[in-house]
Amino acid sequence: MRNGLIFLSIVFFMYSCGGKNSGGNILPTARMQEVMWDMFLADAFTQKYLKKDSSKAELTNNASLQQKIFQLHKITREDFYTSYAYYNNHPDIMRVMLDSITVRAERERSGLMQQRYSGERSPLLRGAANIDSIRKTRMVKE
Repeated sequence: MRNGLIFLSIVFFMYSCGGKNSGGNILPTARMQEVMWDMFLADAFTQKYLKKDSSKAELTNNASLQQKIFQLHKITREDFYTSYAYYNNHPDIMRVMLDSITVRAERERSGLMQQRYSGERSPLLRGAANIDSIRKTRMVKE
């Protein structure tokens, strides 16, 4: 997720060098949050899977994923970056959006962990249980 923030910050600074925004529509906070969530997921996917494949161009694939995200949310690239610049210039609003995205990520990660280990103990707990049973066995033998 941190890589996504760095990526978006770099893109923002490159975009902002072009001067003031030309009056594009600012996406509402909830909608911008959804778009940013998808952008972070796309960046994570690029970093985790596509970066490992040397035959794939990372930036090209990331740009392609971004374009698909814009189509999915029915916005333009300019709408997103204009909104991103606006929210970046209003850190109080941006902080709330990023905090919400972080909470969502934690909630989803927690849900995935529960699904993965439902009905069984996590590997860490299983290891601790084995150690305890070995200690119990040694204690009984002694």
